[in-house]
Amino acid sequence: MGEQAVTGAGGTPAPEQTPDATGEDAAAATGSAPAGPTTAGMTADGAAGTTTGVPGAGMAADAEGTSTAATERTADVVPGPGGVMTDEVGVVTGELTLRTGYADGQVTLTVQYKDADEWYTVTGGRVALADPAGLDAVHAVAVALLHRPEG
Repeated sequence: MGEQAVTGAGGTPAPEQTPDATGEDAAAATGSAPAGPTTAGMTADGAAGTTTGVPGAGMAADAEGTSTAATERTADVVPGPGGVMTDEVGVVTGELTLRTGYADGQVTLTVQYKDADEWYTVTGGRVALADPAGLDAVHAVAVALLHRPEG
């Protein structure tokens, strides 16, 4: 395989250059304060974003796809005697997976037998939640209430 060379605008190899002074070196040369941190200037979809002196500025999430990481949490639970009542099949017992999901301003608790395909809605397991930032707290409470391996 042949060698690759970085070329300039005219197709000829670009001459080696020393980088411009930045940060503290530039500040020392100009007598000004060093520049603050900047971002890489990329959005989540890889497009170029704007850069500013604010860390994280210029970053944007891809609005087309919805990440389930932000809208649901799961945990394995073993309910106490009596199991968990569901709307679809009644009581389920044994090793279960609890899913706390958020959509359209509402949290819904569902369970499934561990490693199964079907999910069942926990009876009474729906509540309005104005701020999705509260999903972790709701999930933690649900796990604490349902996970009773010793009865």
